[in-house]
Amino acid sequence: MIDDAAREGRRERRRGRIGEAGSEGSRRPNYRSLKNPFLPQPIFSDDHVASIHDTALRVLEELGIKVLLPQARDLLARAGALIDPETDMVRIGRDMVAAALASAPKSIQTHAGDRSRDLTLELGSMTFLAGCGAPNVTDLERGRRPGTLAAFEEFIKLVQHFDVLHMLGPCVEPQDIDNRFRHYAVNRAQLTLSDKLPFIFARGTPQVDDSFDMIRLARGLSEDEFRSGAHCYTVINTNSPRQLDIPMAQGIIDFARAGQVLIITPFCLAGAMAPITVAGALTLQHAEALAGLTLAQIVRPGAPVVYGSFSSNVDMRSGAPAFGTPEHIKATLGAGQLARFTGLPWRSGGGSAANISDAQAAHETQFALWGSVLAGATVCIHAAGWLEGGLSVSFEKLVTDIEALQTVAELCAATPGDDDAIGFEAIAEVQPGGHFFSAGHTMARYRTAFYEPLVADWSNFGNWTQAGSKTATERATGIWKRILADFEPPATAIATSAVLDDFIARRTEQGGAAPVS
Repeated sequence: MIDDAAREGRRERRRGRIGEAGSEGSRRPNYRSLKNPFLPQPIFSDDHVASIHDTALRVLEELGIKVLLPQARDLLARAGALIDPETDMVRIGRDMVAAALASAPKSIQTHAGDRSRDLTLELGSMTFLAGCGAPNVTDLERGRRPGTLAAFEEFIKLVQHFDVLHMLGPCVEPQDIDNRFRHYAVNRAQLTLSDKLPFIFARGTPQVDDSFDMIRLARGLSEDEFRSGAHCYTVINTNSPRQLDIPMAQGIIDFARAGQVLIITPFCLAGAMAPITVAGALTLQHAEALAGLTLAQIVRPGAPVVYGSFSSNVDMRSGAPAFGTPEHIKATLGAGQLARFTGLPWRSGGGSAANISDAQAAHETQFALWGSVLAGATVCIHAAGWLEGGLSVSFEKLVTDIEALQTVAELCAATPGDDDAIGFEAIAEVQPGGHFFSAGHTMARYRTAFYEPLVADWSNFGNWTQAGSKTATERATGIWKRILADFEPPATAIATSAVLDDFIARRTEQGGAAPVS
């Protein structure tokens, strides 16, 4: 099946119909390091932003946040927070938050396996990730099914292939691997199949320590070298409203101590886990994010923290989460204002609540994407492939979403406006009623002038019909199959397999590491 896809892929490349960055005959634009060209769009006045921030501080001071990990409560207490030992509620003073904001870095330099894939996370930079954290995986040929290690590895290969996806992520949960050993398999796949910045699960200190050791072995780093730079990241989700659970609090401590990137992201669904108004949801989100940030800076001043936002609304008839809605976009725009108020790099979220890769899925994902772009998000997670509000990731949708991401990436490139680009001589060369196909100006540029579509079909109706009348989703199947058939891991990544296998064998024999809950 994949062999047939590979042959079809080669035929399509010869016809010039596949145009992902770096394919044969394509323009080869640089998608690895993007700067957002758009001015951030506000939805609140400056006074409203200041009021939201002040109210969030009031929430932390007067109401507090429940912190379930005793070690985290002790750290906060020693820094001046007030602890209620009967309820585990922690009240954090605004002076503590101000000190944390002052010490948190405004620019984070991350180090990938290939140094050309290093990322600088700061306001104005723009990075995209595929859909993450899904229990299920789906495609047109194999249907919807629980996540497996094989599916996870396939997604890592696809993410590695596309430069417009900048960091790795936990696309799908490999449920066929015992959770004592799952982190070994996930990390091995990331480190041997890709040279991009890896994701590490925050599921307790034993698993985190194992994961850090694997990165050090793969990258040839000493303990001090690892801790002096950011070589991986994790995502910390609070349990809205106003609760930080044990593994997430422990993750903040573990990653802050090691100097690795924390993306601290409350998941506030307006009307369910947060007030029903956009401003109210953002106030709660802001308070929870600042609480996590404060804990990280107490552990290690200067710890790299990305301010996280993933607020949307729910369907008030069913309670189901919704994405790509007007409220989701407004929340993203407002989160951008709050992030700029703090000066921190920040994370947004894309995604779709659609059940299959259809017009609804495309509509919701692209509106969520444009919300992130116009809000000036540093990191946009779930930008490709995410369905069912995160219950599945789709192979076809990942490919069709790449088309949108590459289009946005193209907009980051400078558009020439010099005399040569303006082209007076070209206009003079072509007589009234003529055409520019054979003009010298065209002939010098036609191979590289325009973006080459990845999955879009620009043929006329007759040729499209003769080719099988395939939809974009159906064409995407052939593309992902061809990419997997042709995939070759980076040589530097392959070279890490032996040392990682030795480590995994030793730790497996010792019983692995169970997740903490």
